[in-house]
Amino acid sequence: MNEAFTQKGLDSPRLSAEVLLAHVLGCERLRLYMDVDRPANDIERAALRDLVKRAMDDEPVQYLTGEAWFYGLRLKVDQRVLIPRPCTEVIVEQVLHHCKSRPGFGGKKGEGVLIADVCTGSGAIALALAKHLPGARVVATDISADALSVAHENAETLGLSDRVEFVEGDLLKALADHPAAGQDGELAFLVSNPPYIPDDEWDAVPANVREHEPALALRGGMDGLALARPLLSEGPRLVRGGGLVLVEIATSRAGDALAIAEQNARLKKTEVLRDLEGLDRVVRGEVASG
Repeated sequence: MNEAFTQKGLDSPRLSAEVLLAHVLGCERLRLYMDVDRPANDIERAALRDLVKRAMDDEPVQYLTGEAWFYGLRLKVDQRVLIPRPCTEVIVEQVLHHCKSRPGFGGKKGEGVLIADVCTGSGAIALALAKHLPGARVVATDISADALSVAHENAETLGLSDRVEFVEGDLLKALADHPAAGQDGELAFLVSNPPYIPDDEWDAVPANVREHEPALALRGGMDGLALARPLLSEGPRLVRGGGLVLVEIATSRAGDALAIAEQNARLKKTEVLRDLEGLDRVVRGEVASG
């Protein structure tokens, strides 16, 4: 299985093989190394063969198992939501560091901090922040009711429903009527992993992504900035002085996205952050005080 996945060019072939086997056997991956001599029964072998075939046909392993990991959280995922990826974790790290290091942002627990996560999908960013900032509240929005259904379920499973509020709507319009998050200067952080694949890069997207993950959560218009642009140009007014705006973008459009942020008079210290692979991934801007 590992060799077949390697030849197919799947991401992390050994890990993918172990994840599928553990899923079929109903155990954690570590147990595979503890029970190396455990024989699989006929039902398990048939189930594994089916999953391997589907993986070889480009169906994402996370959808096959119904779960994905993000910043230490096990999340439910299916074809209604984008699969959360490690490259997005830089957003979570930035917020946690800011809370701990800057006076007035709640310390390591994020006491009194209000965060908006736009285009929340499975709820990955919102739930990771709520988990690690037990004093914070998060308003998470998405235009997809199906995605919000998955996010709701993840919040309930993780016991975070009391501090994460989900709102259906389009980008900043979803926040407009919110009694707190929609008011100028009330947010401490505005974060987002919006759809950002440019039209001219769509055909080059791997088949396991292009053919299985929701296009609504992937495609960012002709230049890839159809959703990032309003977040960077209009979003900062919702954030108080010293707070952060963090928006994930396509590596190829990092310079264009940064230019949009630099044109906003409310933002200072604008920069592009790199992900774990060293790729330009997130535009960061700090909101000026006053």
